[in-house]
Amino acid sequence: MLTLEAPEERRRKFKYRGKDASMRRQQRIVVNLQLRKAKKDEQALKRRNIISLSPDPASEQLTKGVCWKVNLTLQEIINGVNASDPDLCFQAAQAARKILSQERNPPLNLIVEAGLIPRLVEFLKSSLHPCLQCEAAWALTNVASGTSEQTRAVVEAGAIQPLVELLSSPHMIVSEQAVWALGNIAGDGAEFRDLVIKSNAIPHLLALVSSNIPITFLRNITWTLSNLCRNKDPYPCKKAVKQMLPILFHLLQHQDSEVLSDVCWALTYLTDGSNERISQVVDTGFLPRLVELMASSELNVLTPSLRTVGNVVTGTDLQTQVAIDAGILSVLPRLLRHPKSAIQKEAAWALSNVAAGPHQHIQQLIACNVLPPLVSLLKNGDFKVQKEVIWTVANFTNGGTVDQLIQLIHAGVLEPLVNLLTIRDTKIIIIILDIINFLLQAAGKLLEKESLCLLIEELGGVDRIEALQLHENHQVALTALNIIENHFCEEEENGVILPALDQDNEFLKLLTKKYQSFTTSKPRTKP
Repeated sequence: MLTLEAPEERRRKFKYRGKDASMRRQQRIVVNLQLRKAKKDEQALKRRNIISLSPDPASEQLTKGVCWKVNLTLQEIINGVNASDPDLCFQAAQAARKILSQERNPPLNLIVEAGLIPRLVEFLKSSLHPCLQCEAAWALTNVASGTSEQTRAVVEAGAIQPLVELLSSPHMIVSEQAVWALGNIAGDGAEFRDLVIKSNAIPHLLALVSSNIPITFLRNITWTLSNLCRNKDPYPCKKAVKQMLPILFHLLQHQDSEVLSDVCWALTYLTDGSNERISQVVDTGFLPRLVELMASSELNVLTPSLRTVGNVVTGTDLQTQVAIDAGILSVLPRLLRHPKSAIQKEAAWALSNVAAGPHQHIQQLIACNVLPPLVSLLKNGDFKVQKEVIWTVANFTNGGTVDQLIQLIHAGVLEPLVNLLTIRDTKIIIIILDIINFLLQAAGKLLEKESLCLLIEELGGVDRIEALQLHENHQVALTALNIIENHFCEEEENGVILPALDQDNEFLKLLTKKYQSFTTSKPRTKP
């Protein structure tokens, strides 16, 4: 049986059905850069604090009536930080925090190079002076929001353990600032994330979640938890994931969009891996709520919920079926019509993995009426979206039954595929040629290959395939040559001829009628 020759990098992106049975369940190890890139406008790795946190009357009372000098020189800050008087230390730490909180070009390196970080870390331990603790934690939060080198300066000064201990501070403003600082440290990468986890931060973070805390505090906790789920080289340890999943499940029921967004991002990171990691999320029961959130009008919720579900369907047939049972096929076709092409692309990518499953899953795709919007995107979609749709069709043809492939032809898939044979992307051209070859083989099993050949000819496909025999890419040229020789030619003594048109062929009449009824319908408008 013919198999679609997928490039190696594509095979890693979705569960692949091919000639090697071991590849059929292969997980994505390297994810699609466009889909998986952690863009700052989606979820920030680190965040500086440039505004005041939740009001804390207890700590406000400690500084009531005290007036400090607003601006200090760097040398005055250095002198104050190294003073023995707690009031002078507080004044200097606050001045350092303020310059680190300026919106543009904060002098992070200046503070690091001045040697202030170790002293600020010491201030975290000043339990008798919570305002000093807060200012020090705030300053360290902003330093840790910088480069990896700046974050490393905070970590190597020993900040993690005292910050974890501050999570239990009786002063909310202090514990919230500690949460934020730890979130920035964990967001730097797997190395520091694991140091935070090993410092027993997770139980302390979970203990802070309650209905009584301000929403800004809850958002910071959720964001920090998402950073503790982030990065996969290596993945966070199973023990840590097991600790976080119940609270993430609880937070997924929240109504605040920022909380929901960060929970969904956390689940995206946790499902971006092996079937075993996917099972941790699926078995906890997240899918029904994720499917609800896929219908959200807010992109910051829709994007990570869709991506998480897309990761789940890269898993086993059983995991994919659980996602189908949760209702993903009632939402994905609508998302193919979303006004944002990025959402269309992710929806098509998810559908390509459903289509990579057994023919029962493909039948469920057909039943949810996914073919018309897929064909519409093949005709008019952004090219990046079209490529994902082509992979969906490729998987469909590779795993579907003959009857299912005929339904694919009836949906009008041939015309846009033929038109896309003129693109410059050689990998996609080869995939399209393989799809056409596969459809011709399926028609041959019904003894109706000639009719499909004639339909392809009417669409201009034969001319385009013949032209591709001269393509500069050897594989494109060879694939096109094989299609022409195997399906469109009859060798005769005096040359080569195309099969004659049989106007009375019932199969051709049916294909033509179905095909024309689709292509002459009014174009679907975007919602």
